[in-house]
Amino acid sequence: MLVFSHISFGRMKRMLGAKKILIVEDDPDIAELIRFNLSLESFVPIVCHSAEDAYRVLESEDVSLVLLDIMLPGMNGLEFCQKLRRNDQFRKLGIIMLTAKNQEEDLVRGLELGADDYISKPFSPQVLIARIKTLLRRSASEEAIANDRLKVHDIDIHLGRHEVYVADQPIKLTQSEFLILEFLCRKPGWVFTRSQIVDAIRGENYAVTERAIDFQMVGLRKKMGNHAKLIETIRGVGYRMKEQ
Repeated sequence: MLVFSHISFGRMKRMLGAKKILIVEDDPDIAELIRFNLSLESFVPIVCHSAEDAYRVLESEDVSLVLLDIMLPGMNGLEFCQKLRRNDQFRKLGIIMLTAKNQEEDLVRGLELGADDYISKPFSPQVLIARIKTLLRRSASEEAIANDRLKVHDIDIHLGRHEVYVADQPIKLTQSEFLILEFLCRKPGWVFTRSQIVDAIRGENYAVTERAIDFQMVGLRKKMGNHAKLIETIRGVGYRMKEQ
């Protein structure tokens, strides 16, 4: 059985877009305690009493985080955690294990299977809420970094993954080459002196000669192949990424 929290229509309007938290807990008293406190924090709690029901919810609802009890009827929490982590759709879903103090061995196993955090029963609702908010912030930050991209001409820079594709082909760059390319791609058409490039990627007090930047450019252009012409040399000034 699964239960959505009971909230007024007015509050529902305010909570549109709020994070859905799936509570997988077979003890109805504990489940209700968690549900009540999550509702106070403007989360949208969904309660399930078995892993099987929880999986059906995950297939139909956009859930941000799972609170998962280890001791469940049927499929236990450890088995369910492993099942989620083996599914690409749920591999990055936040999971906090709910454990009894005498379940330390199971707890270690849960973390090994991919749980992000744990909290032991009995627990403070305030501590649980704090753990949830921390994990949601971390997940949001990681997602933003992973999705942070720059695309200029045929150059596609995945900033979070530190990957560069030119005409859909991956190229391997050194750290300096990556930073130079990122800097130029952020402002196509802008001309930068060699000293400006050094200041941007290393800091104002980094001691390097202009010849060193020229050397980095040679290596970068070589790796870019036929697209090297996108980095233009402005005689007597510096470099720029060709304007789009």
